[in-house]
Amino acid sequence: MRVCLISALFLLPSFAVAAEAMDPARIVSAATGDWNKDGASDLALLVAPAEGSDEDNAIYLYLKSDVGKLTLNSVIPDKVWGQFELYGQAPSVSALPNGSIQITSHNDAVGRERWEQKLTIAYRNGDFVVAGYTFSSYDTLDPENTLQCDFNVLNGKGTTNGKPIASKGATVLLKNWRDEMGQKACGAG
Repeated sequence: MRVCLISALFLLPSFAVAAEAMDPARIVSAATGDWNKDGASDLALLVAPAEGSDEDNAIYLYLKSDVGKLTLNSVIPDKVWGQFELYGQAPSVSALPNGSIQITSHNDAVGRERWEQKLTIAYRNGDFVVAGYTFSSYDTLDPENTLQCDFNVLNGKGTTNGKPIASKGATVLLKNWRDEMGQKACGAG
């Protein structure tokens, strides 16, 4: 494990900048993709909060520079709900084929209300924005109580339980996003 971490530090030159701010052992999920559409592979990390903190997980976003070095573009703390002590609540980050980032959080294990939330993050005009919000939930004791919502934040269109929804489209920076925004658009908040 230590050899892999040391190797990773040499492969990711700017990673040392982030390592000063956080313990690399806190990285819980990672994805690579071309976020800014320049033909180079960029990096997204989901980072657990420091031990004893009551914050949520942070997102570290790297872009490859013109000289081929990954450079830390954004650190967005306290953004993604999830924990690792219980099964079914670990968040993740992944790359989508179109060059966007998907951040998934969920509760598959505790209580009667089970849910999954996915944020689609896109790089627009030099910053990371929330392009889409997908939310699904069900009640383990009331099978009729379900919600399926897919909402395009940028154009304000989507569906909730198969019915069209619409609101004013918006460009919301990831750092300014609150989950309540998507829940309200879906009729869940």
